[in-house]
Amino acid sequence: MDGHIRKVYVPMTETAFFILLCLQKPNHGYGVVQQVESMTDGAVRLAPGTMYGSLSKMEKDGVIRFLREEDKRKIYQITPLGLEILRMECRRIERLYAIAKEAM
Repeated sequence: MDGHIRKVYVPMTETAFFILLCLQKPNHGYGVVQQVESMTDGAVRLAPGTMYGSLSKMEKDGVIRFLREEDKRKIYQITPLGLEILRMECRRIERLYAIAKEAM
């Protein structure tokens, strides 16, 4: 994995985490926004500017890829690199949780 990619994505922002999590199946930006809002019971709401800026950057970095356009919506999906980064971040979060749980 490229050092730049590791530096940018580990640890990752909450926005990047949810985008990668939601793009394990093909989806468009607004679909990701809706899915995140649903899975967090409204606690996390991705703003359109943040969402579309992140999608553009993530595509450029090769962690997601554009699949096709449907009804003027761009459909994206996570790449193998993106999946590797997501798994790395999940392991990092699990370690943090285990440490916190033990300390409390």
